[in-house]
Amino acid sequence: MTGILALTGSRVTWSGAPDYPPELSSIPDPPPLLFYRGDLARFLDGPAVAVIGSRRGSPYGLGVARSLSRSLGAAGVRVVSGLARGIDGEAHRGCLEGGGLTMAVLGSGLDVPYPREHAPLLERIAGQGVAVTEHPPGTPPDAFNFPRRNRLISGFSKAVVVVEAGERSGTMITVDAALEQGRDVLAVPGEISRRGSTGTNRLIRDGAGVVTCVEDILDAIGLARPSSEQAAIPPPQGGSRILELLAEGPVHFDQLARALAVAAPELHSALLELELSGRVVQRPGKYYCLP
Repeated sequence: MTGILALTGSRVTWSGAPDYPPELSSIPDPPPLLFYRGDLARFLDGPAVAVIGSRRGSPYGLGVARSLSRSLGAAGVRVVSGLARGIDGEAHRGCLEGGGLTMAVLGSGLDVPYPREHAPLLERIAGQGVAVTEHPPGTPPDAFNFPRRNRLISGFSKAVVVVEAGERSGTMITVDAALEQGRDVLAVPGEISRRGSTGTNRLIRDGAGVVTCVEDILDAIGLARPSSEQAAIPPPQGGSRILELLAEGPVHFDQLARALAVAAPELHSALLELELSGRVVQRPGKYYCLP
């Protein structure tokens, strides 16, 4: 038997079947059944990293998750996350933008996307990656499903990257599972004044690897760094105009927004990509300047 059965548009494999993911066979409490949509075998044929964080991510955190995941996808690294609002959703979107393969691990049946507004995103993921769950079709997104779901997010991954999380965030359940499974835990530093950064900053204090660029993640999982030309993030739309405005000296974020006539989220994303590519430096007080 192949371990694959047609089932309402999805397929299912089980522990001991030839196609059952070996990554899950080695973790404590592996799921007896795994339902999936998409190309699971292709996804497993390469290294994977989990990118996770708060459902209420700041513009900075959302931008970092998307940018890092875009670069990981472009480098051939698979991105695993939980389809949740906030950091998870941006991780999936970024990987898709980078042409990579992403996995959504659900805490419900594959026919019950949660949150509901992510149904179109789930369809994109199933078409350019894979969506998995241990729950049969029709299973609602009950709250107690999600803590157990998190062990699969880390189980599929060589490392777990926490972008933004509070001290008591559910993200820490995934971190605990990762440590139990022997996975590396990495964290993106956050503003010390934000409650949403207390969890990630504590992880760094306690010994987690620090992520300031995609190369930090590639190093952690033992992949060669791309060449500087490959690693450079393309300038975002309007990036050249931002650089022109900063040529005369530091400019406040609000002044940039007015001069460019763009909304704050779009400007945050553009500035973040310029920061990650080393073209712009943020100074205290939300001032930006050239390096």
